[in-house]
Amino acid sequence: MRLEKASTKAIKYAIMNFHYSKSVPMVQSAFSVFNDDDEWCGVICYAIGANNVLAKSFGLPNGAVAELVRVALNGKQGTTSKAVSISMRIIKKHSPLIRLLVSYADTEQGHEGIIYQASNWIYCGNSQAADEYMFQGKRWHGRSFRSSHGSHTQYTEKELQIISGSVKLKYIYPLDKSLIPMCKKLSKPYPKKQSAVIV
Repeated sequence: MRLEKASTKAIKYAIMNFHYSKSVPMVQSAFSVFNDDDEWCGVICYAIGANNVLAKSFGLPNGAVAELVRVALNGKQGTTSKAVSISMRIIKKHSPLIRLLVSYADTEQGHEGIIYQASNWIYCGNSQAADEYMFQGKRWHGRSFRSSHGSHTQYTEKELQIISGSVKLKYIYPLDKSLIPMCKKLSKPYPKKQSAVIV
């Protein structure tokens, strides 16, 4: 398996064809995944510094936290957790200012974060379900919608509906060893499938 920098075209194609959201978020760093037969399998995408509130919640400056925002693969890559682990090593090598990785598993999709558990990420609880928008027949995460369409306040209730977002399971991974004690303090037992939606 090998990873290389992904093109904008590859990012869009993989997310629209291999990811349940069909929504392309803000992406600052993305990697194309190739299996052992050198067949392209999709992309793994990170957003770096897109959410300064997230960094502050860990007492870190903006740019020190990267969010793993999409794992959009077609299933031919073999082990997904291995692909994610390789991408984590690349991020650490090429972006030394990043000290912590964060990602979320969507309980509405029946996810409990198996790939993160297999990669030794630390589970630190559920995130509050943020409002999402239904616009032109498509469901949007708030941040993605505002990035593409501006404030929701400019639309009528008929044009845009506000819906409750799903509960997300929050995982973190320290790239900086000095953050390990903090991460361990936040650590909780890994959720199981039958209890993943319990807040």
